[in-house]
Amino acid sequence: MGDAEQAIIKVAQALDEVDASEWDACANPAGEPYNPFVSHAFLSALEESGSATRRTGWMPYHLLLEDGQGGLAGCMPMYLKSHSRGEYVFDHGWADAFERAGGHYYPKLQVSVPFTPATGPRLLTKPGPGREVAEDRLIAGALEVARRTGVSSLHFTFLPERQWRKLGARGLLQRTDQQFHWYNRDYRSFDDFLADLSSRKRKMIRKERERALEAGIEIEWATGASLSEDHWDAFFAFYMDTGSRKWGSPYLTRKFFSLINERMPERTLLVMAKRRGRYIAGALNFIGGDALYGRNWGAIEHHPFLHFECCYYQAIDFAIARGIPRVEAGAQGEHKLARGYLPSRTYSAHWIANASFRDAVAEYLNRERLHVERDIEVLGEYSPFRHDLAHDPASAEIREDDF
Repeated sequence: MGDAEQAIIKVAQALDEVDASEWDACANPAGEPYNPFVSHAFLSALEESGSATRRTGWMPYHLLLEDGQGGLAGCMPMYLKSHSRGEYVFDHGWADAFERAGGHYYPKLQVSVPFTPATGPRLLTKPGPGREVAEDRLIAGALEVARRTGVSSLHFTFLPERQWRKLGARGLLQRTDQQFHWYNRDYRSFDDFLADLSSRKRKMIRKERERALEAGIEIEWATGASLSEDHWDAFFAFYMDTGSRKWGSPYLTRKFFSLINERMPERTLLVMAKRRGRYIAGALNFIGGDALYGRNWGAIEHHPFLHFECCYYQAIDFAIARGIPRVEAGAQGEHKLARGYLPSRTYSAHWIANASFRDAVAEYLNRERLHVERDIEVLGEYSPFRHDLAHDPASAEIREDDF
């Protein structure tokens, strides 16, 4: 009998209860593309900084699959939630409907990375012949915790497709949505990328890049040892200014940025815009093994197209320079399509305790999946790429083999 079959399920209410090397051996096994968001460094920074805690409505409830020998066969980032903010897979309508019917939608369990709409593994297991069994045990454990705690629902969001299908086979409801991702066709330069676009789009992008910098703005990449607390002081001011206007209450604390600077600077990229010797805007990215993930943007001065330059075009420049296969530019934003970012599916899976409510949500999701497919098909017709190039969004999407 394998270790996963003898394993014991436990819940950890703080990531500092879990050995970092054991967690990371499951989250980012050697030989597989690195995902920064499921790393112990990133998730523990969220907790220790006060960003994802019981007080903010993200009570850690991490699932651990102990192998019986003092180590982990698997784990899962899970949270007991008192609201639906910071998830980017919107179930506010479900919550309202359930509450109007006399139910209590909160608390619920959320298997995700807080404030991070980026695809990545959620069933974290070590590679090898016991992986499938370990994943099955994690799913069974999460469902058992959901039943014992009496929550209304359990949600797995931004899943790889294989894990999504596996959860669907276990009876969870399947949901899809879309984001816009840029794909690197082994480009040697930004001009190589532009050559794949239609003439009109090439001219538009060149003009936008010129306009973005015409006020004497300079762009700086800060990553690894070049990152400093001065960078984070400036970026946090941008983040708070823009976030307060956009969301009302930004999620991340200043301490969070210091912690990731200590723990994962080589996985962090700040694209900073400077004018007259002062930083005025910036975009935060995280560097994965096969993707650059755009996360947060902020500015204290507003200039035409500077947002596009820092968040989209500089990300493409960096990905080309580093040979990174794709850029994930975050949630929503059909304006990204004209800048070379193609529609790509995202996946989530949902367990709902109340049978009648589950049936109603299942019917809604059946219609929603068809709508998402139609949207991707229509958007694909507006691709900025030349018609002689095969840029099918469906064929370009991430497959499980890539993880």
